[in-house]
Amino acid sequence: MKDRLLNLLNTVLVADVFLVLISFGWFAVAVIGRSTGIPLGLDLWYKLWEPLFTPAIGVLMAGALLSGIISWISRKLEVRQ
Repeated sequence: MKDRLLNLLNTVLVADVFLVLISFGWFAVAVIGRSTGIPLGLDLWYKLWEPLFTPAIGVLMAGALLSGIISWISRKLEVRQ
């Protein structure tokens, strides 16, 4: 059960990392486009910041903490046995 939960958590975190990296890449390209006068979707990116990218970053941080805590507890329980 614990292994299945960790595998699911890790899969979600990997997908979330890619979402965060892609959003950062989009932001960087859109900012460069805005500075050169080419519209590359910076306004759309700003509209998606609150409903999509902020929760994705929060899930990534919470998942990383949860994964670390679960691993730490598992190691402590294995040492006792």
